[in-house]
Amino acid sequence: MYFSGDPSTRKRVDLGGRSSKERDRQKLLEQTRLERNRRWFVRQQNSAALKIQLQKCFRGRRAVKAAHSKVREQFYGTYGKYCQNVDRHCFGSDSEFLRQLLFFFNARNAGDFAILVETCRLLVQFVRDSGDTVSLFAGRDYSSEHALVDYRVKQLAYACVQAVHENRDRLKEELLMKPEESSVSTTLLLEAVVLLIDPKLPWVCNIVGYLLQRKAFTLFREIALTGKESTKTATSIGNVSSLERVLALVIPHIGQMPCTCPNIDPQWSFSSQILTIPFLWQFFPYLKEVFAIRGLSQHYIHQMALCVQNCANVLPNDISTEYPGYACLLGNILETAGVALSQPNCSFEMAVDLAAVTTFLLEALPSMKSSSRESRESSMLVDDDMITGDEITEIILNRDLEQQICNAIDPRFLLQLTNLLFGGISHAGNSHDGPDDKEVAAVGAACAFLHVTFNTLPLERIMTVLAYRTELVPVLWNFMKRCHENQKWSSLSQQLSYLSGDAHGWLLPLAVFCPVYKHMLTIVDNEEFYEREKPLSLKDIRCLIIILRQALWQLLWINPTTPPMKYATNTSSNKRQTEQFIQERVSIVASELLSQLQDWNNRRQFTSPSDFQADGVNEFFISQAVTENTRANDILKQAPFLVPFTSRVKIFTSQLTAVRQRHGSNSVFTRNRFRIRRDHILEDAYNQMSALSEDDLRGVIRVTFVNEFGVEEAGIDGGGIFKDFMENITRAAFDVQYGLFKETTDHLLYPNPGSGMTHEQHLQFFHFLGTLLAKSIQCCWCLYPYAIPGTLAMFEGILVDIPFATFFLSKLKQKYNYLNDLPSLDPELYRHLIFLKHYEGDISELELYFVIVNNEYGEQTEEELLPDGKNLRVTNENVITFIHLVANHRLNFQIRQQSSHFLRGFQLLIQKDWIDMFNEHELQLLISGSLDSLDVDDIRLNTNYAGGYHKEHYVIEMFWEVLKSFSLENQKKFLKAAGNASEEALDRLPTSATCMNLLKLPPYRSKEQMETKLLYAINADAGFDLS
Repeated sequence: MYFSGDPSTRKRVDLGGRSSKERDRQKLLEQTRLERNRRWFVRQQNSAALKIQLQKCFRGRRAVKAAHSKVREQFYGTYGKYCQNVDRHCFGSDSEFLRQLLFFFNARNAGDFAILVETCRLLVQFVRDSGDTVSLFAGRDYSSEHALVDYRVKQLAYACVQAVHENRDRLKEELLMKPEESSVSTTLLLEAVVLLIDPKLPWVCNIVGYLLQRKAFTLFREIALTGKESTKTATSIGNVSSLERVLALVIPHIGQMPCTCPNIDPQWSFSSQILTIPFLWQFFPYLKEVFAIRGLSQHYIHQMALCVQNCANVLPNDISTEYPGYACLLGNILETAGVALSQPNCSFEMAVDLAAVTTFLLEALPSMKSSSRESRESSMLVDDDMITGDEITEIILNRDLEQQICNAIDPRFLLQLTNLLFGGISHAGNSHDGPDDKEVAAVGAACAFLHVTFNTLPLERIMTVLAYRTELVPVLWNFMKRCHENQKWSSLSQQLSYLSGDAHGWLLPLAVFCPVYKHMLTIVDNEEFYEREKPLSLKDIRCLIIILRQALWQLLWINPTTPPMKYATNTSSNKRQTEQFIQERVSIVASELLSQLQDWNNRRQFTSPSDFQADGVNEFFISQAVTENTRANDILKQAPFLVPFTSRVKIFTSQLTAVRQRHGSNSVFTRNRFRIRRDHILEDAYNQMSALSEDDLRGVIRVTFVNEFGVEEAGIDGGGIFKDFMENITRAAFDVQYGLFKETTDHLLYPNPGSGMTHEQHLQFFHFLGTLLAKSIQCCWCLYPYAIPGTLAMFEGILVDIPFATFFLSKLKQKYNYLNDLPSLDPELYRHLIFLKHYEGDISELELYFVIVNNEYGEQTEEELLPDGKNLRVTNENVITFIHLVANHRLNFQIRQQSSHFLRGFQLLIQKDWIDMFNEHELQLLISGSLDSLDVDDIRLNTNYAGGYHKEHYVIEMFWEVLKSFSLENQKKFLKAAGNASEEALDRLPTSATCMNLLKLPPYRSKEQMETKLLYAINADAGFDLS
């Protein structure tokens, strides 16, 4: 190291012999010692101060106790230990009686309690004798003595309440007794309170206000809960108890003129403390009447609505997990809501507040939908071991509490609420105007309430009411239509308080409109929908389809939902979680409604099929759709109608091809050879195919036919013989003469309900036929975007000319059939049911009962549609139920076993997801093809040539000209004979091999010769012995 020339860098030495670090360490230790001593001194000071305070408090309490004892002894000396020296003058303002009693009174002291009870007995007696309560306490001049009188009276009233509360466990059997039992101590105490808070008395607001400030509702709550446990409570239900009389006099004091009571903290209010008592109205029926009829419910519900807006938790601790406070509050509110809503003074604001409160409480409930309590309990038991510390155990409500809530949201309540909310809204508002604030408030309140209700309660009882007895559908549609036409959705989201401000404005209305309108469409008949155009015109439905399609594409593709958060910690996250859930819900119900509207359009077209297709489906989307767990694949499963039919066929074909390649590469497609007698084709095929495994069924099957002489027919099966086998077996199996299937009046096939009467093993045969259809369903859609009559069956590409009834095809999709499907099965029965639906007279006079007569092969049997249906008459009230039970019996129940076995066999080879991509109309195209014209030019574009031919060869040019000149029927015959074998056969269309089902095309010299030969070939219908 070299000298830098800077003397400041020289090392400094402490001549004292210690470094600076050592000095700092000593200083730190000294500071720490001093700080420790200071803290010790402060603790000593605090401890001494606490001891002084405790001693002072103890001396003070001892002094107070001594003073109480002294005054109590004086009281005994003056008025007697049992008040034997008390007369009516003792209650006057100049008497020491009440002053002394209220000074030493201790509710836990048995002697004091007895004195107070006797005091109340005397008070009631003196007032009954004189009829004047004021003069008893104030003499003739209340105005000059009112301060002292008011003070004593309110102290006396509170002492009575406190005495009952402190001794409630000991007096459990007496707490809910009626006033007639005047000898009971609790009755005397509470009746004294009733007397003191009589509305006619001048001090009533002072007393009630004092009681409320002392949290009297909390005391009343604990008294009532203890009284409910009494064995005598059940016998007293229906009688007005003294406690109920007290509550009925207190709750009208809501601070509105002429009442001058101060407002109290909502946490200690009637709503929080009393309305959260389970089944309150069972024990206090008179209180229910007071609460509902006198307009009090409007005040208390508004008070609760304010708490909901401020997200304030004002409810007391739950009684138990079975009785959470919010559920008890909801049950009690709903039970009185029907009465409150029916009052003439009930306002629009009351309906909005009620909807807001019940929405908030319903949202906190566990689901009470159709899944049974037992299944929920069992699922919890099964998953017990899997619960981690961060998870919350599912709440299961008390069964009766669930029933109280479900029963309260009944048709009458829904009708009243929607009428109040929508009463001032026009159904046909000016389309040029957006909705006003009142309309937005009404729609927002109704939709939030109904959305939560749909996801919490069973739907069976409420959907029909909303669809047919309220104006919900027309009002919501008019609202949505105007928002759509005037581009008001964005501003609407700012006004709907239920969701966050940046949510789509159409989310909430669609969440309610879609399931209600979907339910309505299951009840609407064809005449109403197509001819009378009710409830919506066909023009409006076309507009609705556009709204639903755009919303669905937005939710599923452009802005898909993310999984909702498991728990929320604040208001904004709660709303965000609600928004994510409602987006997912709307995507489901909008998909279901659009699918249903597409079914109506397939029955009788009222809009272009392309109106159901999204605009954004492109090649990228299609490439993604074939891959599992992609967004496009999810859309294909949930809303396949958004994707064009030809694109779905391509995806379907690629899925079939992938399965073939997968099984082929693993050598799963083993060669199985059938030896089939032509005159026993069905029985032989059933016996031999039933023995194959699922993998063998997917594999190649080769067929050898045996003629009537037992000799095998000539030919090697390269696909053509198997095709001939499939055509013949399907023709035999689905022939109505065989007894497994029947025909509708339109010659469409469906399972024979009486198949068991003709075939002992009919269900096994249906399983076999399902597999057979799956084996043969077409795959040629990947080559041609058209179909032919008798098109290729699904797995092998074999033609099957089987026109199925739509209501049976719906069973392949595991769907339920409704009334509007009945005309295809039994038009006459449908007309009779529609006649009943619109019958204006007394239906009971028609002598119809809930039974249906089945007629199979001349044998009539009577079947009940409901338990004891033969004794249940059809009336105007239940005729809709009868109509749908009849339709359900014919369309679903009668063919349920046959359809179920057919479906099981079908799904051995064809996955449910593949079939779900298509509706029933499209599924029929996949099975039996279209009767429309063929696109010969497209066939030409998809043809490969061999054997010296090419697309410009003069024979090929001549061939296509001849084919174009054929009639539609002959074109179909040609394509059936030459083109509809397996995919390999189609690719080698012009090559030669009869058993391979390929066309030999010699080099004919003229069009006439070629036409003659082709027509002969396609119409000869020769067997393979002639090849």
